[in-house]
Amino acid sequence: MATLAQTLGGLRQRLFPTKAETAEALEAEYARQLDPPPRHYTRSTGSVSRRMLLVATAWIMLLLVGGGVALDRVLVSTVTKNFDDQLDYLIKAMIFTAEIDPNGEVMNNRELADQRFLEYNSGAYWQISGTGHTPYISRSLFNRYLIANRQHRDDDVHVYDSREIPDQVLRIAERDAKLPGSDVRWRFQVAISRDTLDAQIATLRRTLVRSFVLLGLGLIIMVALQTWFGLLPLRRVRQEIARLRAGESTRVEGKLPAEVAPLVEELNALVEHNDRQAEEARRHAGNLAHALKTPLSVIMNAAAAGQDDLDAAVIREARTMRRQIDHHLARARAVGRRGSAHSRAAVWPSIEAVERAVARLYPNVRIDIDGQKDLVAHIERQDLDDLLGNLVENAAKYGGGSVFITARVEAGFVEVLVEDDGRGIPEADRIRIFDRGVRLDSGKPGTGLGLAIVRDVAEIYDGTVSLEESEDLGGLLVRLRLPAAN
Repeated sequence: MATLAQTLGGLRQRLFPTKAETAEALEAEYARQLDPPPRHYTRSTGSVSRRMLLVATAWIMLLLVGGGVALDRVLVSTVTKNFDDQLDYLIKAMIFTAEIDPNGEVMNNRELADQRFLEYNSGAYWQISGTGHTPYISRSLFNRYLIANRQHRDDDVHVYDSREIPDQVLRIAERDAKLPGSDVRWRFQVAISRDTLDAQIATLRRTLVRSFVLLGLGLIIMVALQTWFGLLPLRRVRQEIARLRAGESTRVEGKLPAEVAPLVEELNALVEHNDRQAEEARRHAGNLAHALKTPLSVIMNAAAAGQDDLDAAVIREARTMRRQIDHHLARARAVGRRGSAHSRAAVWPSIEAVERAVARLYPNVRIDIDGQKDLVAHIERQDLDDLLGNLVENAAKYGGGSVFITARVEAGFVEVLVEDDGRGIPEADRIRIFDRGVRLDSGKPGTGLGLAIVRDVAEIYDGTVSLEESEDLGGLLVRLRLPAAN
């Protein structure tokens, strides 16, 4: 007897663990389904703040450089035009004050107002020259002459730069004109050093560069502040997630911008979803441990008492435990797969697969299928096969030989109707039949968990299962509803 008890004890430890061992095993099963995999940090592609700052800085520099070059050209052209307009004014003043003396030579009846024309090498010069006549020059030229190119005519004012006087860059304006009392075409020339013009341009460019540099720095600082302030909510979310992982809070709290709030809402919903799954895992682990406690006690008591029907008791209670384990593990797998938002399964191929499998088990049962062939439900294919397999097998087992399966869509749900021609189920028992272990026909083999598993798995996917009376076949009609994914 002691040997038998030891043998049964070893068998119990291997096949039917204790309550704590069973709970631990089921927790491990749920952990594999529910817990996230080890964290794998994605390789960083760089800082978003740095990217935004670099892009903004590059764009600002491009605009400032392009705008600065364009503005520089406009301002330099304007300053140069003003300088040339002054030369044009002096040319006109020379022509208006010029006259021919009795000897046929040109002369000015009054000097130009600019004092520089009287000072030697002052950088301001004028000259009137004509073919066959000695050039009439300003005192500032002294004994030097401006080059008068006779190969072209200057009916209008012609302005150009020249280095004909050493160490000076001159801006020269010239124009041809005839004076009363003379047939000579006189060339009027005014030359002013570019130092004044270049100094104005240099001052203008220096002011422009400084202004644009300050503007660029201000814009970059503004972009940096904008980036820092704009991404501040994301840093707050990161801190809240860190507090969430550390167990200091249960959700991400605080007021956030409209662009970030939906992300936080989804994150909180995900956290709550995982909490519900974890709580559900703990609850079902406890339920399974409690359900296995009684069969294990029966086996241990029978072994300790040395009952003659020990073998039958072991087999009977082992079947009970097997039913409980199958039920809870099926629910655990469904709960774990429910977390996948992209769960989709084509309904018609699953119906055909189940029909072929059940037809081989019950060759004397006629199974007909009809309905829409393009339906897709929000459920994993394995769970859909399990649900349909339980329903169609029950219809074949307890029906009168005919099973009819219909698939259709109704109000956003995929409906699968499984009808048989059996005795049906009284309306008073249609709710009780979903309880675990309840069987209305004990004359046929079964576990009594089929419909309970169907109900639990359907509810996990926000679906339902109900029992009705078949109007066409007269037996039971099972209506399975699952969210449509079409």
